[in-house]
Order: sequence, then structure tokens, then C-alpha cells
Amino acid sequence: MPTTSDPEVKDSKPQPVAAESKLPELFAAEIEMEKKSSNLFPILFITLLAIVVVGTIYYFVTGAKAVLSQERATASVNEILKSQGAAHVRFSTGLVTASIDEKPMDPHYTLLTKAGILETKKKAWNQIVSQITPGGQKVLDGIPGIEKTTNADKSITYQVPLAQRKLVSIDNVEMIRPHLARVTYSWKWEPNRLGKQFDASSDLVKGFNTWDRGTLIKTYGVDFYSNAPTKVTIVLMETKDGSWKPYVE
Repeated sequence: MPTTSDPEVKDSKPQPVAAESKLPELFAAEIEMEKKSSNLFPILFITLLAIVVVGTIYYFVTGAKAVLSQERATASVNEILKSQGAAHVRFSTGLVTASIDEKPMDPHYTLLTKAGILETKKKAWNQIVSQITPGGQKVLDGIPGIEKTTNADKSITYQVPLAQRKLVSIDNVEMIRPHLARVTYSWKWEPNRLGKQFDASSDLVKGFNTWDRGTLIKTYGVDFYSNAPTKVTIVLMETKDGSWKPYVE
């Protein structure tokens, strides 16, 4: 009996499905990030503004306390005067020969001889023999801070202080801004016994001609030590360690 066969069924293959577009998701993520950024910016701005305001207030509050007192101004100016050093005269004893550093024919040896500190005798056109007198030794013994150097030729070089700068008064302290002050002060020379002989207004110095007086003032420590106090204005700045130093721009 003839049989009826079912028609041949072929295997069906899955049909490709178009991939769902990701663009809406990307736009949504970007919009969300923009929203977060928009919310974050005001917070950051307010935080930074608060830091600036607090810092400014702290600066002016602490700066208001950083006032230069009269006592601290005095200590600072005394340090400045000390750092400027003493006026001094340099001379040698023994056989003194002219060189770049030594000029035995210059008028300071004559002044020291007139002051009774040295005895000098001309040895040659560029040499003198110099020695300290007994009276001169007594004067030098009473002056602190003398430096002595023995040279290769056995001559001895002395550097003798003549006068120190001394603070007379702090005349005014004006705060320019926090940690910065303008100080006006007066100072004068305080000469020792030899320094009084090296005063430009002394009879000893007046006895020299104009050229020699100029050389003594320029090179050999002569100055108007008996003059009235000198007034100076300086700006001081407070440093991190609390000291006040000359302000340098």
C-alpha cells in the first residue's frame, strides 16, 4: 500500500536580529554626568571661597598682633649698628715698606706720631721704622678689640677700633602693614681715647692740609665723632623666627 511520506523538513537557521542601538544610553549617561558636574561646581566654589575668606581673616587677625614694640625695635636697631662695625685705623710697627696694603708715607703715621702713639723715623724713600711708645701702649691696652698680625718680615700690623655706633633713641615706629614697620632712630659715634684724637674737628687733624685731611677721612678712620646724632629711617620686616630685619625688596 502506497505510503504517503511527510514532506522533508529542513533545519531552520536563526535569522540575524539588528543590534539595539546604544545611543540613547550614552546620551543619558552624559546628561547624568553633566548634572553631577553642575551640582559639584558650586560646592567647590563655595569651599574655595571659604578658604580664602578664612585665610584672609587669619592673616589680618594675626598680623594685627605683629606690631613692632619699642623694645624690639631697640634690639633690632642695636643689631644693625653692631653689624656695621667700628671705625678703625690700621698701621704697622717695625720696618714698614710701601706696598699695595701698606703706605708708610701716608698721613695716618704722622697723626699717630703727633698723638703720641708711635715713634717713626724715615728709613728710605719708601720705608719707615715705627714703634709704639710707652704712653701709646697704655692707650692701646685700654682699647678692646685690637687685632694684631705678625708679618713674614717680622713687622706687626695693628687694626685698632676708634669708635662704635651707639643708639641714642628710637624716635618713631610706624606699621606700614602687618609684619612690616618703618622705624626712625638716632645714633651717634662713641669714640674711645684714640678715636677722640682722630676726630676731624680736633686740633690734631685740623693741623693737616686739606689734601691730607681728606685722605685721613677717606681711608684712615678720621670722622666727625663729636657731631650731633644722625637720624635714620629704615624699614624692618618680621621674619619667621619673630625677629625684625631690614626689609629688602
